[in-house]
Amino acid sequence: MCELYASQNPDLYRVSKKSIRIQGVVTSLALENKIWQVLEQIAEQENLSVPQFISTLYQESVERHGAVDNLASLLRISCLTYLLNSTKP
Repeated sequence: MCELYASQNPDLYRVSKKSIRIQGVVTSLALENKIWQVLEQIAEQENLSVPQFISTLYQESVERHGAVDNLASLLRISCLTYLLNSTKP
């Protein structure tokens, strides 16, 4: 039943930590390798580095909503949104 999902390469869901600077503050993010890969795709499409993209997304989210309670979740949902929108005809 779950063959498609269970057969994934474990490296894709292994978590990697990276440090980035957001608004002058260094923060550490722990995300799955596949999420980092998708962030790289999004950033490249926007002609930004991954840290630049994350910082821009963070700032724009703060401007719209006043705060970002969970940056890692925002990034995962952003990747999911990107993937879902990129598969539309």
